[in-house]
Amino acid sequence: MDGRNFRVHSEEVTKATHEALARRGVTNEDIAEIVLEMQSPYNEGLTIDHCMESVESVLQKREVQHALLVGIELDELAEQGKLSRPLQQIVGTDEGLFGVDEMIGLGAVLTYGSIAVTTFGHLDKNKIGVIRKLDTKAGGNVHTFLDDLVASVAACASSRIAHRTRDLEEQGKTFEDLIPENTAPETNIDGTST
Repeated sequence: MDGRNFRVHSEEVTKATHEALARRGVTNEDIAEIVLEMQSPYNEGLTIDHCMESVESVLQKREVQHALLVGIELDELAEQGKLSRPLQQIVGTDEGLFGVDEMIGLGAVLTYGSIAVTTFGHLDKNKIGVIRKLDTKAGGNVHTFLDDLVASVAACASSRIAHRTRDLEEQGKTFEDLIPENTAPETNIDGTST
């Protein structure tokens, strides 16, 4: 079988990723609020709209999309009791020694460098914003993977902003000088992607 004939189109993967997050009750704004909290002390003029643009750019990356789709699927299967023993109990209770959830989140973070890695560690430990809500296991929901994946997206988006800050500083500007649609340095340049 020729795998090239069965590739999933990028638009379908992007749509599935957004639908999966929505199904689990996580919005881009939830993640952007974490980014704003992490980056606003260092970025004059940074707004939630800048952070939203950064989150959306991160959500366009295949590595991030794949991590989200796999993790959310495993969480949902655990909620339905459809994983085999002992994985069902491990994922269903978010066992403390189970580190696969963090490893998937960390794998996605690696595409955004050391700032993203250290921010991911901070978010994993301190459970800021919607991450704390996802980590509580309230209502019988399983978010073993999702809390770490949201931390991963927020860390990546924060890293993007940190790097953009340096670009702006070199131009004698701040985020106050930048419309949100131009948050990404690669915005409106033909042939590039985030």
